[in-house]
Amino acid sequence: MSTPAFRPDVLPDVFVLGAPKCGTTAVTRYLEAHPEVFVADRKDIHFFGRDLGFRNRAREDRAAYLARFSCPIAESAKVRVESSVWYLYSQSAAAEMTALNASARGVALIRHPVPTMHALWSQLRLNGLGDEDLTRFSDALDAEADRAAGRRIPSHTPLPEALLYRRVVCFSEQLQRARDAFGEDGLHIIVQEEMKADTAGTLRALFKWLGVSADLADTIDTRPVNTAKSVRSEGLRRWLQRVPPGLKDIVPRDLRKSASKHLRSLNSKHARRAALDPALRERLLVEMAHEVVRIEEVLGRSIPAWHV
Repeated sequence: MSTPAFRPDVLPDVFVLGAPKCGTTAVTRYLEAHPEVFVADRKDIHFFGRDLGFRNRAREDRAAYLARFSCPIAESAKVRVESSVWYLYSQSAAAEMTALNASARGVALIRHPVPTMHALWSQLRLNGLGDEDLTRFSDALDAEADRAAGRRIPSHTPLPEALLYRRVVCFSEQLQRARDAFGEDGLHIIVQEEMKADTAGTLRALFKWLGVSADLADTIDTRPVNTAKSVRSEGLRRWLQRVPPGLKDIVPRDLRKSASKHLRSLNSKHARRAALDPALRERLLVEMAHEVVRIEEVLGRSIPAWHV
């Protein structure tokens, strides 16, 4: 199949710089619902971020990526968006975006570092291919030094950097890097706790910044998405980690991935995430207090929801 012709004047111009468990899926869905906004047909493309160490994943070439924006809907939209959850973490993604489009802007998503780390660990534990094999969050935190050196990383982990929980939530450094790339007015920052408390208000501010109709914020379905889940069967989860000998030779990779995703879905259920151990929570709050101050300095304001 030939690649659609690409118009050089039609480029993605807004990028959602996701951070894991900070509302990337929700914001992407809200943007998709706005009639003046075009969102690329797949979330988490991760075309940018050449420094990210994804394993067993081919990166799209430039022509295939730009072809996603070669359609009448994209060409007529006021804003063209692409959203990927590891863009904020990447040291090079924002600079790569402005190299493609000098007018590019970014929407960054953050959340208090402590619940972000715990939620990310819980999500990686849920993933059926064994993204995280340590069953206690405290053990996963203790393993970070080894994992930074390339040790104790599960064989199926698609992005080893995801296991470096403390690095993932160094949001102050990541936000400043994004601001340096996009400029002071080219970066819009959304705090997940504030979006949860006032979703419509958050969307109005976002739409106004984007230059699209802000009044539509009150009409968009803002019911929760990507809610917490838990594993139904730990035995099935462990079974999904093992690929029977010879299966790779007879079953196409895409079919294996599709079947695994379906089985993981069947093996999950919506449930309130297990609470973080109170003692560990207090220790992490102390440890992350300086990072919270640095984040607020980058924002130029306090985040009251983080001090309740």
